[in-house]
Amino acid sequence: MEVMLIGIPKEVKTDEFRVGATPSNVALLIGDGHKVFVQSGAGEGSGFGDKEYKDAGAKIVSSAKKVYEKAALIIKVKEPQRCEYDLLNETHTLFCYLHLAPLKELTSVLIEKKVLAIAYETVAIPAQNQLPLLKPMSEIAGKMAPIVAAYHLSRYQGGEGVLISGASGVAPANVLIIGAGNAGFNAAKIASGAGADVTVINRSTPKLEQLQNILANIKTSVYSQKTLNKLLQDADIVISTVLIHGGAATPKLITRKQLMQMKKGSIIVDITIDQGGICETSRPTTHTNPVFIEEGVLHYCVANMPGAYPKTATVALTNATLPYIRKLANEGIINAIKNDPSLAFGVNIFKGVITNYAVAQELGFKFKALETVLKNINLRE
Repeated sequence: MEVMLIGIPKEVKTDEFRVGATPSNVALLIGDGHKVFVQSGAGEGSGFGDKEYKDAGAKIVSSAKKVYEKAALIIKVKEPQRCEYDLLNETHTLFCYLHLAPLKELTSVLIEKKVLAIAYETVAIPAQNQLPLLKPMSEIAGKMAPIVAAYHLSRYQGGEGVLISGASGVAPANVLIIGAGNAGFNAAKIASGAGADVTVINRSTPKLEQLQNILANIKTSVYSQKTLNKLLQDADIVISTVLIHGGAATPKLITRKQLMQMKKGSIIVDITIDQGGICETSRPTTHTNPVFIEEGVLHYCVANMPGAYPKTATVALTNATLPYIRKLANEGIINAIKNDPSLAFGVNIFKGVITNYAVAQELGFKFKALETVLKNINLRE
């Protein structure tokens, strides 16, 4: 087994305090025989100091530049920002959330730099219909959504002044959750627990049945445009959890015209803004400035929602990513991709070629199947 040089840079995206690996993760990677370079301060936002990483066996380096110079496998949380583009080169394998469908500039950079880019959000176990590296963050975002929505419904935050739970003799808020997956389930759990009047709408009936068996006090409805239109008009809170597997952009299910028919001071929490968002009017926001108003409706479109709770989110995320990181390190990048179909699904860009069909289609780039690319490598070898 060859020694893998692994780099953990500090996140630079606005209001992002998660980190790609914890000290305990680093200790396991060092124990496997690899070298880990951690940028000074990378874990501070999640409660992990440089000393903890050093005690785990990592080499602490002073800058992101040094991390990228020394490491071959770069472990991050969020996609590279513009200030990181020049640090990337063809020796790098990048493993992080990428969400490339709405990010043409970044996609072009990764192609040009010939980076091998593996996206957490498209690592998949199709037989179980699971996205194992998206699941922990979807859970947190789903649980957060009713909480942030309830806060912004306050008159002092620009909302209509409705308490999510209602009060004695006063009806609670109407909460509409679009999508019955992991995030939708967790949003419904928290919203119904807070006393809201919750309706979940979804295309597939089986998921709605599963949801209602667990949360007996919610209402469910099968999706149609007509049904959505009616539910939107009554909603105080709308939570979008719609996600298209495979990395494709989120469909625009709510138009500006529909928005105009909603209550003034109601709020939409667009969890899937990373993939473009569900609303025609949605655009990414930050934790510092999380909300904007269009047609009298508040939009909460924070692109890294779990980053608000980095101590919880980092541990939840790295619990899921560590087995894949160890596989990449212990087997070597190419062998790991060849041997693990889940990791192969995660490969979005391979050394200058887009290998994710949905991303290529969305952005108008040429697509090449990963299997074909790997066969060509075998021929050269």
